[in-house]
Amino acid sequence: MKKKSNLDRITNLQILHKKRIKLDLEYYEILEITKDADSGAIKKAYRKQALKFHPDRNEGDKEAEEKFKLVNEAYQVLSDPQKRSTYDRYGKAGLDSQGFSHFSDMNYEDIMGDLGSIFESVFGGGFSGGSRGQRRQRKYPLDTEVEIDLAFNEAIFGCSKEVKYSFKKPCDECEGTGSSDGKKSTCNECGGKGQVFFRQGFMTYSQTCSNCQGKGSTIENPCKTCNSKGYSQESDTVKIDIPEGIDNGNRIRVARRGNIDETGEIGDLYIQANVGEDEHFVRHNDDIYIEVPVFFTQVALGDDIKIPTLRGEVTLELTMGAKDKQQFIFKHEGVKNVHTGELGNMIAQIRIKYPKKLTNEQREMLLKLQNDFGIESTPHESSFDGVMDKIKGWFK
Repeated sequence: MKKKSNLDRITNLQILHKKRIKLDLEYYEILEITKDADSGAIKKAYRKQALKFHPDRNEGDKEAEEKFKLVNEAYQVLSDPQKRSTYDRYGKAGLDSQGFSHFSDMNYEDIMGDLGSIFESVFGGGFSGGSRGQRRQRKYPLDTEVEIDLAFNEAIFGCSKEVKYSFKKPCDECEGTGSSDGKKSTCNECGGKGQVFFRQGFMTYSQTCSNCQGKGSTIENPCKTCNSKGYSQESDTVKIDIPEGIDNGNRIRVARRGNIDETGEIGDLYIQANVGEDEHFVRHNDDIYIEVPVFFTQVALGDDIKIPTLRGEVTLELTMGAKDKQQFIFKHEGVKNVHTGELGNMIAQIRIKYPKKLTNEQREMLLKLQNDFGIESTPHESSFDGVMDKIKGWFK
């Protein structure tokens, strides 16, 4: 006898449930995962099962439709930490007591409408999942962003800045409707959904309606004050404290300084830092790099060199025979981390400089020095000793 799969067994349980027999459906079995599965594993399992049993792939298959409902019901519970915790402790009875609506008790149209947000979060906005529901769409996002320029030292040590920014608010004249008389008509193109749908193979895709730009409605008498946009643009300033150690691309959040929607809800303002460069110091995260030019005689003799840091100076002990681009690390001489407060390092990299011209006297002095070192001054001779004889032997 052929062994029934988990989903076949679950479908039978679903039929019994409709007959009002109280059975506890195992959501982990439905998604074919273990009880210790993390959020990533749950999402991956859902994607696999939802695509397998999606109605667009199984037109007219009632069994696949039932399985599709179960898969989505299981994901709705297990992807929500609070619902999952309740389910793990008390089963479906615990969810029922909190008013959780099971897909098994709903008709297909209602299910597909409610699944719009689930599919958007998992598969992205381009996969409609056949959603017939319509969510309220804002004319603009609540949060807004502005960039500020900071000098190198301002970012390193922090400062106070007065930031100019702009934000959107509902038009006072039309109260955010975009219509001078407050009247709107349902868009004929999308039927008020704000999106139009098209099929490609077994998948259904959606895109913003070009007729109403996703609003779901059209305006007969546009407001002249806002040109039917429904909002106006306002300017303001805010004084903020730039934290010590902020880096290029970091953002600062200023609560309730963003856009305002028709309901009076206010978003946040995000300020992104653009940090300038310095002539001598180069920053990489919390570390600072500085190039130190040294003359070849300093390398030959060794030397103690005073070099600048962000907060003063230190001594670089140049050892005899140091190599070009050799690095010397100075602990805790870098940038303070904006989150932990710990100081990074400063890395000094030497660059050996040689004379471009020599006087006759300097040349004689160098030749005399070279001769004084004897064979040490011509290391190539001993290194290549016998090489030419070996090469000649190759051609005999």
